[in-house]
Amino acid sequence: MEILEQIVKCIQAGNYFYTWHARDEMETEELGEIRDQEVVEAILSGKIIEDYPEDKPYPSCLIYGRTSEGRPLHAVCAYAADVVQVIIITAYEPSPDQWIDFERRRG
Repeated sequence: MEILEQIVKCIQAGNYFYTWHARDEMETEELGEIRDQEVVEAILSGKIIEDYPEDKPYPSCLIYGRTSEGRPLHAVCAYAADVVQVIIITAYEPSPDQWIDFERRRG
C-alpha cells in the first residue's frame, strides 16, 4: 500500500501525533494560526509533492492539500509502520514566493 494511503488511514483512525516543532509552526504561522482540523483536512485531501524515503527513523513525505475553506497547507508526515502511526513533523502555509502552485519549489 502506498505511503499516502497508510497516512490517510492513520489520520482517519486518529493514530497520529504532532511534534513539538509542528505545534510551534502551527501556532506561529505568519499567515495565521493553523488549527488541528485544518491539518487533518489538508492531509485527507492532499497529495504527496516530495518524498523522503531515506528519512530516519521513518520515511516521510511532504503533502500538499487544502482545507475545507480552501486554505493551502503543507504537512511533512512520517509513517511509522511498526506502530501504524503518523508523525506530523511540521505544518505550514506555503508562500507563493517560494512555491509554484504550492506544489513545486521555485528556482
